[in-house]
Amino acid sequence: MSVVLADPHVQQFREQIEAAETKLGLELRARLQPFQDRYEQAVRDGNTALLMGICPAKHGHWGRICVLDGGHETSLEEPHWGHNSLGQPIAWVGSAPDD
Repeated sequence: MSVVLADPHVQQFREQIEAAETKLGLELRARLQPFQDRYEQAVRDGNTALLMGICPAKHGHWGRICVLDGGHETSLEEPHWGHNSLGQPIAWVGSAPDD
């Protein structure tokens, strides 16, 4: 697996995907930023009830947390959206970068 991931073509493809995720994240920011604000307020307040209703998919391992409500992929037809570990808005489809 590490040989495949080290391939220059695979690395180039990964960079293209990350650029597309960042671009889409920025494009959706105006509409979805209130979800990020709500998430940050819930973290500050320790509002576990609200935090439990946020997207339950496992993204934290990949340095990203979706701040939309659970079920958003079907009810809102939105991709996952939040900020990456660098604090940049990001949008993605699937549960992890390797999907």
